[in-house]
Amino acid sequence: MTALRVAFAGTPEFARTALQALLGSRHGVAGVFTRPDRPRGRGQRMSASPVKEAALAAGLPVSQPATAQDGAALHELKSWRADVLVVVAYGLILPQPLLDAARLGSVNIHASLLPRWRGAAPIQRAILAGDTQTGITLMRMEAALDAGPILLQRSVPIRATDTSARLHHTLAALGAQTLLEGLDALAEGALPPTPQSQEGVSYAAKIGKSEAAIDWGKSATEVDRQVRAFNPWPVAETRFEDTQLRILAARIYQDAAPQVQGAAPGTVVLMLEDAVVVQCGEGYLGLMQVQRAGRRPITAREFAGGRALLGKRLG
Repeated sequence: MTALRVAFAGTPEFARTALQALLGSRHGVAGVFTRPDRPRGRGQRMSASPVKEAALAAGLPVSQPATAQDGAALHELKSWRADVLVVVAYGLILPQPLLDAARLGSVNIHASLLPRWRGAAPIQRAILAGDTQTGITLMRMEAALDAGPILLQRSVPIRATDTSARLHHTLAALGAQTLLEGLDALAEGALPPTPQSQEGVSYAAKIGKSEAAIDWGKSATEVDRQVRAFNPWPVAETRFEDTQLRILAARIYQDAAPQVQGAAPGTVVLMLEDAVVVQCGEGYLGLMQVQRAGRRPITAREFAGGRALLGKRLG
């Protein structure tokens, strides 16, 4: 079977999973584009992206252009003589000449079943919307946002307990597997593109920190989705005794028997061994793991810690 010479463009952990799969395949990686190093953590030390770390460990050429618009990246790509450019969560808009530069063009891994959830945050938006399935799309790249023709799609269910972190891990592995399958077929000329449907298009806008605030007037189902979608970031939060309380894990209680009757949304209505149960606009949500500002994550039992929480109001 024919092996391809691949140029890779990506930045975060999701992209590193795909790069490492490529490095273990029969296809060769000619060079890697990734975003410039940036300050991270409390000390704001300059840090390499996960993709750069993997590329350097493998001894690959690494290029970190601040922009892809000035022609330097195009010159670099041509010097690598790549058969195909693979783009995974790179973080820069690529001009059409760069997308067309490799012999077989460019392909992209996207973490949704396109045309649903084009854009920056498909995993979080799928959970927030209550979708029951998602998946990976391998597509040809075009200048329009996530609108290129589809090469391969693979789906997975979204479980009622899935957080963004868990689904991210699942889709990263599936994306790497789908990429290798697609490159094998592309090398043999057996991967015809299918134009995306114009029906069912939706956009996954970037997540904002302001979306983390819980509205207890919403249903328990909606708040539970918010908790799961925003783990690990930005983390759903509420107020307790005038301080921030982050909700890391929760569970819907369908048939709770509240000890506080007629309570307003946000009120603690039931104390269980493993949960602090809160009244929502519809239904009840049990808080399983929480974190107060500046402190470590704790269980519901630790949070209760002898406090008289029944009847207390969150939010």
